[in-house]
Amino acid sequence: MGRDQVMDSRTDAATGMAERAVVPPGAAEAVDLAAPRRLVRNTEALMPDSGVWNALLGAPALGAAELAALAAMARPRFVAQGTSVFSQNEPARALVFVRDGDAALGHCTHDGQFRIERPVRGPGWLDQSSAWIDAAHAVDARAVTPLVVVELPREDVQGLLAAQPALARRLIGSLAREVHSLTVNTHGLMHKDAPARFAQWLADRCQPVGEGGVRGVVRLAERKRDIASQLAITPETLSRLMRSLTRQGIINVAGYTVHVADVDALRRVAEAD
Repeated sequence: MGRDQVMDSRTDAATGMAERAVVPPGAAEAVDLAAPRRLVRNTEALMPDSGVWNALLGAPALGAAELAALAAMARPRFVAQGTSVFSQNEPARALVFVRDGDAALGHCTHDGQFRIERPVRGPGWLDQSSAWIDAAHAVDARAVTPLVVVELPREDVQGLLAAQPALARRLIGSLAREVHSLTVNTHGLMHKDAPARFAQWLADRCQPVGEGGVRGVVRLAERKRDIASQLAITPETLSRLMRSLTRQGIINVAGYTVHVADVDALRRVAEAD
């Protein structure tokens, strides 16, 4: 078995290990992990806490009145691993985010395969724009692991924003950051070559190891073909890029973990035109 096959098999194993329910902080006794149906009914245990809201809307921290208003309109639900959160062309009537777990945005092919375009780890937005313009969801969303998904009905949000303009500005800022991030990603896909795109992908996910910021580590929580799809390359090209960076001494791949030996060198590859 070759290195790429080993990475795929170990990544598949890691995905299999993720087949567990998501327990909101402090809710271990309230949620029966072996009974998703009970989890669905126990919506109080799934409600976002202040940390989730602040992560979604950014600094400064939300006040008690703002948190209470958001909680009053939040509609949490459990989504089982591998199932749909929403479908492309389905009318969007709410702002949707992941409270806990890993989701993916992409599209289902005619043969039933799901092609990942962008992963979303909670807390993170799945779609905060479509509902505002009476549009359908532009892509499909699927649960990579068990998820807690929260919906904010558009009509409720509109009423809240009229009463709390400061919160309206926070939501506008959150949407602007999302648009900016997508614009940067689109620019990379359009103007950077494959090595630079992959290096940037690694750099964005690199967690520092030790002091000085020289080394780092990237956990590959996705299958190789899904990573390649995000970078608009083939899995074979991704394998070649990994081997190339390894030969240069920049990274070392061990299963589904990428050890970055030289973070600065990785960033130089990412910034190359």
